[in-house]
Amino acid sequence: MRWLVGWSSTAAGASGTGTAGATGYDGETLHPVGSHLLWGDPDPLWAVGDWRPDEVRVVRADAQNRIAVLGTCAAGDEELRRALFTARGGALRHLTTWPGSYTAVVQVGRRITVCGDLAGARPVFHTPWAGGTAYATAALPLADLIEANLDFGHLAALLAAPDVPAALRDTTPYEGVRRIPPGHALVLRAGAREIAGYEPVASLAVAAPPADPDRAVDAVRDALVEAVRARMSAPRHVPDLDPGPVPGMGPAERRAARGMPMPGIGADLSGGPASGTLALLAAGLPGRPGTLLGHGTGAGERLLAVTFNDLAVGGREAELERAGTLAANPRLHHVVVTGGEETLPYADLDGPLTDEPGPSLVTAARHRARFAAGSADHFTGHGARQVLDAHPARLADLLMDRKRRHLVRPVAALARADGSVMVPARVYGAARRLARTPYRTGLELLAERLIRRRFDEPKGAVGASLAALAWARPGPAARWLTGEALAEVSVLLGFEPDRSTLGASQRPGEFHARAVLARYAADLRVLEQAAEIRSQRLHAPFLDNQVVRACRELPEALRVQPGARSAVLRTVLQGAGVTDLPPGWGTPSHASSAAATRAGLRLAADSLVDLFSTPFLAEAGLVEARVVRKALRAAAAGEPLPLDGLADLVSLELWLRRLLSRRGTCWTGTPARARAVPSGIQPRRDALASGA
Repeated sequence: MRWLVGWSSTAAGASGTGTAGATGYDGETLHPVGSHLLWGDPDPLWAVGDWRPDEVRVVRADAQNRIAVLGTCAAGDEELRRALFTARGGALRHLTTWPGSYTAVVQVGRRITVCGDLAGARPVFHTPWAGGTAYATAALPLADLIEANLDFGHLAALLAAPDVPAALRDTTPYEGVRRIPPGHALVLRAGAREIAGYEPVASLAVAAPPADPDRAVDAVRDALVEAVRARMSAPRHVPDLDPGPVPGMGPAERRAARGMPMPGIGADLSGGPASGTLALLAAGLPGRPGTLLGHGTGAGERLLAVTFNDLAVGGREAELERAGTLAANPRLHHVVVTGGEETLPYADLDGPLTDEPGPSLVTAARHRARFAAGSADHFTGHGARQVLDAHPARLADLLMDRKRRHLVRPVAALARADGSVMVPARVYGAARRLARTPYRTGLELLAERLIRRRFDEPKGAVGASLAALAWARPGPAARWLTGEALAEVSVLLGFEPDRSTLGASQRPGEFHARAVLARYAADLRVLEQAAEIRSQRLHAPFLDNQVVRACRELPEALRVQPGARSAVLRTVLQGAGVTDLPPGWGTPSHASSAAATRAGLRLAADSLVDLFSTPFLAEAGLVEARVVRKALRAAAAGEPLPLDGLADLVSLELWLRRLLSRRGTCWTGTPARARAVPSGIQPRRDALASGA
């Protein structure tokens, strides 16, 4: 893991040490473990973890005016210096417009500004501490700093309503540690904090001017090319030297067995449109996109393309064939990674402690097998679906803008999939109700569903679309929660009187799209930490600020059309000069990951039942162990239960066990008691009061 951490004190020299740090319990100076000081008191900032030299840059105008950028950022030092002077006047948005994925921290006198990203893949957390405010890009260091206990209301909301911002609010799994929303910045002035948004908010009173589809797609192409170029132009890194040969193994096999990536740049190549687009864009840029000359294969001009072939579950033969056709490009060096039952979901549940829980914990070993065969810098297509596809609630947005004719093709596609002539009327009626339902009413309906335990939803593609045509709905794991936990979440939904403003300023489809993107980006961050390969960097250009902005400008009428994502990416590649795509490129795969999930669940059923023999989730009052064990056995036997909900339960239980079994802390110079959840899980007698 890598993060930055610092604080803003109430007065200059508050730490009283003369050096960067603060006074602990016994008069010792606090420092983050494994940290590199970027600047010192009175408002110090550290970079923690295995940052590369080019990933940490500090540009100073003078002793009191400086900017730090951590991550991949295409801005030069002179651009950063100009941005620093602009930020002195309070402007923030320009700090988030450079190609790449990074976190910017600006200090102007005693004012500190920390910018989060639009997707939520690079979040910012804060907590009151020592009379001021401590902040970090990871929640666990702050939880250790204040010895935070678990926030059971947040954990209940993660299971009951993970896609509803009103339930999650700005909380984290750690009590007292807060997160800033995507698209916002944390502004600290001598310890006092303020959350400021840097994106313009569209008005509901006046419809936005119609966007030109061609220009919007061109903007997506330009943003993606610049995002890829930002990674390609960064210095190349060679992992640690290979310690020596192993009989019967070649260099690539040796590196994969030892968990070491290949030098240079690579990309996923699943056969789908997202990963294929990034691989072809990276391979087509001028320069040497592949491995460094003199290392690995010696083919300095080729980009390493990695395809995962699941031998335990079939059904993706067409995608594999398309990946092989794309890999015939002379600029690509193709590697196929095979996986059997040992790479199925739930097969390997050992792993490191992540900053937060996420459903990807149950599939981390599966992804790690692919990443281990990748390069030191590895492109992934993660996030393309979330930024390009249309949430079903976008149909209500079109009705609000009086664009009914654009509903014809998506509704007709649903009717063909269902085979019923009643589908258009049902979908239109649901979209019309959503367009006329206030956000507050939607939250009240969700609270009522949770209290009454109404979790049944229609099946199939049409049923899923109809269920999504609502402001808020229960999560897939909600049906297994205790009545007390569900009541707690229902209280959270209506606790603050101004909560309705969270969705009142947006259309339903736009609001849902942002919420789904934020949840996906948070889970991708968990995956990166759980499946981390030493000396490797995973890059997800679709989640870069400028790419997200460009995708948000795509007209809704274009988004909702069947096959819109592959059509947009095909146009992006054509604009970049790539036209020879294989037949069927972009065709959605009918083989779902649900087959692999069910197979892994069936093989790991006994170990999962043992995991929930005495679960921490039951000790916390969130579930009954007997109910979860029964559900696991039923799902392993093939009953149609929501597999996503079981993944949420298992991953949260795994995370709790890893958190409570850890030793030590993120800080040095502190007593052993200075760590998160110091007394373990305490059974709650009044859970509803804790949520308030």
